[in-house]
Amino acid sequence: MSPAKALDYETPPVTPVHTQPLFVPQASELIEVLREKSPQEIATLMDLSDQLAGLNVARYQAWQPTFAPDNAKQAVLAFNGDVYEGLDAKTLSEDELQWAQAHVCILSGLYGVLRPLDLMRPYRLEMGTRLPTAKGKNLYQFWGRQIADYLNERAAGDISPVIVNLASEEYFKSVDRKALRPQVVSCVFEELKGDQYKVISFMAKRARGLMVRYAVQHRLTTVASLQGFDLEGYRYVPAASEPGRLVFRRDHRG
Repeated sequence: MSPAKALDYETPPVTPVHTQPLFVPQASELIEVLREKSPQEIATLMDLSDQLAGLNVARYQAWQPTFAPDNAKQAVLAFNGDVYEGLDAKTLSEDELQWAQAHVCILSGLYGVLRPLDLMRPYRLEMGTRLPTAKGKNLYQFWGRQIADYLNERAAGDISPVIVNLASEEYFKSVDRKALRPQVVSCVFEELKGDQYKVISFMAKRARGLMVRYAVQHRLTTVASLQGFDLEGYRYVPAASEPGRLVFRRDHRG
């Protein structure tokens, strides 16, 4: 999954269960780079308003490589954009959250990969940000093959390893496809507009979250089982799909 720009640190988490993020040294390295920049430099780098730039400069200054419930929140409950409204993780059961923890990965410009219950301090750093570091001119070069290596490790125990890509292009580009061993299957969500089907960004984002929710609640373990996805009026369309690319369409909003 992709992360979200919008964050919710006001609503109390629905579970006390949490884990520690995996790439803390890397996140600390990026924070040190970000701390050297002024609010105006952050505003220019990330195309932010002065108010948002100031907020995030304060976040970088306050950030520490220690994570506890009093200074951080589980990633899947902290992110609050269209994808996460579709997922609606706060209404999942403890068992469902644990299943998600074992099967879902959230890509992040700052944290690399977050598991759903990993604690996360608030931040803003989109994967497409052209932030120069000692490792290159942008975050793709910073992360290199680290994310792919982690996904390979996660999938190593599977007989037929598959990664279902429900992330945006910006974020999935952070996965080094040459280094990635599992098969990748992407899901596409289209709406009927006029006489043709099109991907509508905010609807597609919500649909990605709905697909994660469907997979979690049904404990899906095969690509074929994804085809049963039918939340909010979507249906699998075999004729528009191909190996590695599943297309789901609906004629009206669910």
